[in-house]
Amino acid sequence: MNTDLPHADHADHGDSSDTSDTSDRGDRGVIVALDFDNRGAAEALVERLGDACGFYKIGLELLTAAGPGLARDLVGRGYEVFLDLKLFEIPNSVAGAVRAAGALGASLVTVHAMGGTGIMSAAVEAAREFPRLRVLALTVVTSMTGSDLADIGVAADTEEQVLRLARLAVGAGCDGVIASPREVGALRGLLGPDRLIVTPGVVLEPEGPAGGHARPGTPRAAFAAGASHVVVGRSVARAADPVAALRRVRAAAG
Repeated sequence: MNTDLPHADHADHGDSSDTSDTSDRGDRGVIVALDFDNRGAAEALVERLGDACGFYKIGLELLTAAGPGLARDLVGRGYEVFLDLKLFEIPNSVAGAVRAAGALGASLVTVHAMGGTGIMSAAVEAAREFPRLRVLALTVVTSMTGSDLADIGVAADTEEQVLRLARLAVGAGCDGVIASPREVGALRGLLGPDRLIVTPGVVLEPEGPAGGHARPGTPRAAFAAGASHVVVGRSVARAADPVAALRRVRAAAG
């Protein structure tokens, strides 16, 4: 099981490890989302995938339903864990949550870029205590469209807003960003080869169900554009053969 995650140097985020070598990206770059409302269902998928998957995402639903124990147990079994917390609170509270994620052994944790520099900087500072933990800034939620942004007073289109928030995230020292597959190319051009770009909203077929994502894309397109990681959910979890589905995603890494 190869679950190595490219690590940025928390002392100098401008000198992070090069993630442009994609020789094993099919192993370390595919994250399976445990989007379930109970621990039993999540554990069943983990058992079914076995050594085929080394990286899992735990979001708010499963964390609320099952508590932090599953994350701790997965880390103890040698898996990487992405805690998708989407933190958007006062800086002290965000820092506390990041430290809690680090204590669980998580590899990735998310904070809302729209919270501003203070929140992101607090998350980055808290993560310094945990060498394996990387802070990702969520740019524009993948369910949002330009009209959704307009509703909250943002005149920019989605890509413009994603790039604006990515610049803010880099300035705050974040290790990377979360964005839809459609913004990956522009982000890689902006961020260079080293920052992490993690893309939810990935579907195996262009016409496949997007699961609530307004800006989906295929894993092949995401990796080709420069994504360091893709997050797959129902395309694997609801497949008749989850292992075969995961192999198809990995094959897209090239």
